[in-house]
Amino acid sequence: MKAVVMAGGEGTRLRPMTANQPKPLLPLVNRPIMEHVLRLLKKHGFSETVVTVQFLAALIRNYFGDGEELGMSLSYATEEVPLGTAGSVKNAEAALRDDRFLVISGDALTDIDLTDMVRFHERNGALVTIGLKRVPNPLEFGIIIVDDEGRIQRFLEKPTWGQVFSDTVNTGIYVMEPEVLDHVAAGEVVDWSGDVFPKLLAEGAPLYGYVADCYWEDVGTHESYLKAQADMLSGQVGIELDGFEMSPGVWVAEGAEVDAEAVLKGPLYIGDYAKVEAGVELREYTVLGSNVVVKEGAFLHRAIVHDNVFVAPSTNLRGCVVGKNTDIMAGARVEEGAIVGDECVIEAEAYVSSGVKVYPFKTIEAGAVVNTSVIWESRGQRNLFGPRGVSGLVNVEITPELAVRLASAYATTLKKGTTVVTGRDVSRAARTLKRAVISALTASAINVQDLEATPLTVARFETGREDCAGGIYIRTTYGETQGVDIIFLDPDGADLSQAAQRKLERVFGRQEYRRAFPGEIAELTYPPRVVETYTRDLLDRIDISGVREAGLKIVLDCAGGVASLVLPSLLGRVGVEVLTRNNALDEANPTETLPERMRDLERLGALVSSSRAAFGVRFDPVGERISLVDENGELVADDRALLVMLDLVAAERRGGRVALPVTTTRVAEQVCRFHGVQVEWTSTSQDVLTKAAARPDVVFAGDGRGGFLMPEFSGTVDGIAAFVRLVGLVARTRLTLSQIDRRIPVAHLLRRSVPTPWAAKGSVMRHVVEAAGSRTLDTTDGVRVVEDDGGWVLVLPDPAEAVTHLWAEGPDADAAQELLEEWALVVERAGS
Repeated sequence: MKAVVMAGGEGTRLRPMTANQPKPLLPLVNRPIMEHVLRLLKKHGFSETVVTVQFLAALIRNYFGDGEELGMSLSYATEEVPLGTAGSVKNAEAALRDDRFLVISGDALTDIDLTDMVRFHERNGALVTIGLKRVPNPLEFGIIIVDDEGRIQRFLEKPTWGQVFSDTVNTGIYVMEPEVLDHVAAGEVVDWSGDVFPKLLAEGAPLYGYVADCYWEDVGTHESYLKAQADMLSGQVGIELDGFEMSPGVWVAEGAEVDAEAVLKGPLYIGDYAKVEAGVELREYTVLGSNVVVKEGAFLHRAIVHDNVFVAPSTNLRGCVVGKNTDIMAGARVEEGAIVGDECVIEAEAYVSSGVKVYPFKTIEAGAVVNTSVIWESRGQRNLFGPRGVSGLVNVEITPELAVRLASAYATTLKKGTTVVTGRDVSRAARTLKRAVISALTASAINVQDLEATPLTVARFETGREDCAGGIYIRTTYGETQGVDIIFLDPDGADLSQAAQRKLERVFGRQEYRRAFPGEIAELTYPPRVVETYTRDLLDRIDISGVREAGLKIVLDCAGGVASLVLPSLLGRVGVEVLTRNNALDEANPTETLPERMRDLERLGALVSSSRAAFGVRFDPVGERISLVDENGELVADDRALLVMLDLVAAERRGGRVALPVTTTRVAEQVCRFHGVQVEWTSTSQDVLTKAAARPDVVFAGDGRGGFLMPEFSGTVDGIAAFVRLVGLVARTRLTLSQIDRRIPVAHLLRRSVPTPWAAKGSVMRHVVEAAGSRTLDTTDGVRVVEDDGGWVLVLPDPAEAVTHLWAEGPDADAAQELLEEWALVVERAGS
């Protein structure tokens, strides 16, 4: 039986370590990752192996040759261009047609029992058996759920937290029958998880999952690279280390010289022919490569030092990686998370601060302080993007330097010469950061149309209307006066999709930004009459018939924000009598806290009731979301406002579909059914709701947080368009908001958030699925468990914080509370 080792990846997330060598050759305790994989294969009898190569293929072929030194027979299948995980195996088809074969990644560390996995495959008569492992954070892997017999029921490639329904992930280790290659097109980019497996599963093919009780680490990030070495040193991996154990946990390879007065605190590893002088202190999880010289007074803790490195006296290396043939001179410091590439020189007294990446062949001058200012880490937030774009404290986490790097990364994902729209709220911080963004875009050959201070809704409209590649809008974080959000838009004016966010994150993480040549520096323009165009198109597409005849009086609160820049040119043409407040731009208070919002809503309610207005509307500071007050001056809660708007639209349209997130009360289904309208349930992700609203038969969408989408005008959340639509609907229905609200059934929907460690989130979702038993499950977003009486609970991990959110709805308040308590206990126990 043959094996296929996948060794064609570039390892872009591991740069600069992989800037000049392929990822499979990266050393783990002084052996290339792929060598550990080949030794595992040999141990289980796979002596004949095909290696698929593409990126820097010659280096892999030269290192391993024909495999004789390992006692194996190696052959190579070379891809001219990347063909995907399945395409690369198809490329080696000529060597695999005779018998079943095993596929394994050449850049993951594991001690999986391959012999037992093959037996499992044979016993079940499987076409494909996928090696599975339970991991704390399944976001970067394909998650899979199997039945009691091991047959695969469902899988999803690289989910968001809302899509996680298990912590059992695809390791990329497969046992396959040769006929599976008939399902892979030759010469095309094809992936197993994204293309082949879903098709086979739909056809009912016998796909099985082998849940391995083993060590497995996908060495795809700097953090996982360090972790894999630490796990090897601490004995968590069933792999033998070269050399001998000089003292507990201190491994020394052949020919190494270690002075008796050196301080060694294991576990650690000293490579062959390395030299450690007196007065050196080597602490836990340090690895020295071959021929490394460490001079007196040096201190190394959790440092990974590759071959032929010189470490001068009094240097300090902590939690970093130093590439081969590099010199670290006297008194230099390299801090936590820093990566120094191959053949660099860090001169005397230089300081390389935390998270800095130094690419190969660079020199850091003596005494220099190399500091990238703010490095985005995974403390409160696991990814660069959160629910509001890229967010943080002004001049602490979000600085002009960071804004430049973000904009440069965004520009690098776009074609030269394309156009990007920029806009901001009224704050001075947003104005400052926008200038930094514009300079980075134009320096990267991206033309900019700057709308200056404008509602976010107008920026979205202009981005989608013009031939633009995207947009960037900067606003003060809602409710946080010291925070700021940088929102990236796609060509339609919607938030970037998850895939586009990941692409931008990869470029940002590598810090490989494109720059324009002098003759390519792009233009900055200020497009005229944008508000007039927005207003004209809005009134052309939104039905306001009957408004003038109804003689409505409305009270508006602009919250001191940019909605007041649009309303003057709009209100006169709508035909309503309007009383406005807070309609002056307020640079000093560009957002509102919750107490301020509630205070202003109370004042708005008083104005509505005293003036006998039809209703009141309060815009958020960027005009994107609205809050409603009925004719009695009572606040209409956001979830009820969604039902009121839904009832009005459905009653008028009498057909079509509405898009709503799965967190919405199922009373919405009753409202829609009464009016002959269907509901399409979506995830809570804003970009997914936007995509659903863009479908031809969708007549309305809302997120339950004051955000409404009017598909006849725009496919994005727009508070100004929602206000105009509401005016027309109320004018024509001749009912008040309170009358509409009263005819809608009361919903009994409760919500709770349960603290959950990041490492336990995948396990929590698996326990939820197991606890559900035979009850109906909906995995549109998170896991929704439906009870026999129609009650339901939704369990959804937060993508940015260490909490899990629960929504529970029942036929009455007591039932909803009981349901919430029951499942909160499941989540708490699984996360403890």
